[in-house]
Amino acid sequence: MSPPSAPPPYNLLVACCSLWPTQQCCQGGGGKPLSAPQGAETFDVRGTSGLKVYVVYSPTLVTAPGGAGRWPLHSDVEVTVALNGPSSTVNDNKVSGRRRDTRKRGQRLALWAISLEADTSRNGVVESNTKWTWGPNGEGAILLVNCDRDGPSSGNMDNAYPYTFIQDVQHRETVLYLQDLSLVLLNTHGPAGVFSTHKLVLHTSVFDAGKVRVFHANGDSPPSNYEHVLGSDKLSYVVRSTDGRAQHTFYVEGLAFPDAGFKGLVSLHATLLDQSSQNLPATPVFTDTVVFRVAPWIMTPNTMKPLELFVLTVKSKQSVRQSYRIHFYILPFSWNGNADAMDFHQQDEIEFGYVQAPHKSFPVVFDSPRNRGLKEFPFKKILGPDFGYVTREPRDGYVSGLDSFGNLDVSPPVTVKGKQYPLGRILIGSSFPGSGNRRMAKVVRDFLYAQKVQPPVELYSDWLTVGHVDEFLTFVPAPNRKGFRLLLASPSACLKLFKEKQREGYGDAALFEGESGPVFSLPSQPANTILHGDSKYVQSCIDWNRNILKRELGLSERDIIDIPQLFTLEGSTAMALFPDMVNMLVLGKHLGIPKPFGPIIHGECCLESQVRSLLEPLGLTCDFIDDFFSYHVLSGEVHCGTNVCRERFSFPWWNMIP
Repeated sequence: MSPPSAPPPYNLLVACCSLWPTQQCCQGGGGKPLSAPQGAETFDVRGTSGLKVYVVYSPTLVTAPGGAGRWPLHSDVEVTVALNGPSSTVNDNKVSGRRRDTRKRGQRLALWAISLEADTSRNGVVESNTKWTWGPNGEGAILLVNCDRDGPSSGNMDNAYPYTFIQDVQHRETVLYLQDLSLVLLNTHGPAGVFSTHKLVLHTSVFDAGKVRVFHANGDSPPSNYEHVLGSDKLSYVVRSTDGRAQHTFYVEGLAFPDAGFKGLVSLHATLLDQSSQNLPATPVFTDTVVFRVAPWIMTPNTMKPLELFVLTVKSKQSVRQSYRIHFYILPFSWNGNADAMDFHQQDEIEFGYVQAPHKSFPVVFDSPRNRGLKEFPFKKILGPDFGYVTREPRDGYVSGLDSFGNLDVSPPVTVKGKQYPLGRILIGSSFPGSGNRRMAKVVRDFLYAQKVQPPVELYSDWLTVGHVDEFLTFVPAPNRKGFRLLLASPSACLKLFKEKQREGYGDAALFEGESGPVFSLPSQPANTILHGDSKYVQSCIDWNRNILKRELGLSERDIIDIPQLFTLEGSTAMALFPDMVNMLVLGKHLGIPKPFGPIIHGECCLESQVRSLLEPLGLTCDFIDDFFSYHVLSGEVHCGTNVCRERFSFPWWNMIP
């Protein structure tokens, strides 16, 4: 059924009455049901000048009367009454209907406009909408988790996070802090005297109250006038009585990222309650709702522009500094000064990402549960104004090597069988299906899956002694249709290269020649059959992941480059034989690659030469960095000892369709 024309488009407390068509025929607007009298067959209806009256019917079941004819009393005929605008006094309009026996029935009506508004169109303009949908034409408001720290550091990790508005607003200009929060306006317009029998309540559910805080701006200044009215144990707030036109300003902050058991949606409601009866509880008359989705934490891939490079104080620092024009943040070997807790692998401790809303965006560091020497570094030195912090810790305290964030990566944007992933897909290392071995902690995996915008792909990394995905893969920018290439470590490619060099007469060349480490001849003699067997096993593990990546990222063989690399088995797991070149630092078109110390042929390392021939045609610059003693012998490489905060995507996450 549809009316001849639509009612007013704004949110109003509209009186909707059906006079006589059904046994229970008047609903909404506080009206009482009117029963159809015995013998009644037809009716007409009309209202005062401030009303619009609509007859809603099904043309297939009911024939509309012509001229001054009456409508039939039929279950498929309804009358909807809407006021043209807010009333100036209570009961200033009237709707009436007449039966065939000329008896007249009517009801006095008044309208009070209620509108709960936020930036639901995601364009900076507040308006009313009661739903949340994805996509470029989607609707619904965005909420940022207040995970940065705008006030001074407390120095105490246990009680300073989340560092919310209650602390922050005491230490910064309120107008600057409010930029992080989402604005909500409650507009009211109605007749004088309505609050003598009604009250207006802002409220949220028990579940949502733990995910948000709402502050009421009681004036323009100072900070103390921002009253905490909803959130935690505060489920409802009675808005002060105001007759006529009024606007109430609220600010909302998120307290929780999407996670297991929380889809990221929270709702605020404004409800008008009728409390005219002294003997009965207040009853709801009308409710308006605004729905927020909490902004997810988003990772950035190697292809995004680097903004800040974090480097440890090792001898390779100077060569890195000379190669890249970027702001450096230099960390000592052991940030906390404890010589017994030296921590060389900052990539394993933290991962940089960001959060974004239409009104604000800022970077957020994700702190792994690894908790070694750099445990307090991200909280005490990175968390700050407009730089957020988030972490997830297993309840049982058990952490494996796969919980380090060298085991966390993200692809550039991809399209898979027509499905677009404009923010890429997160990659995490896991155990072989069904093996029951090491896996990333459930709380971390649950968090990553719950963000929705970068659906994770689980790879097989447990075959490695350390067990991280950055030991066998990385992405580099490239001028092709996808904008990147996937680099995979390849024992097969390495053995093939060495065999070619042996056939060329360089069978006596050796690995690590000129370096203080042990010297290995080219693995072509029978004495190296163990290494060949190890390589065959490792290649099968990498090929397993190769097939997953091709399927889940929509890649073809031309999107993949094999980087020569050998691994050796130590027990049942593998370690890189020479510095792992895939474990590189990517800064735009500049690559900081672990120096492999391969066989020297014609005065040049044949491994370096081979990698240059593969990557330089893509417009990339290859800088080989000696990390042998600073990282390689400590089970890491250049990527493990560095970290990069990158520019965010230009694509708004809410425009995608998960």
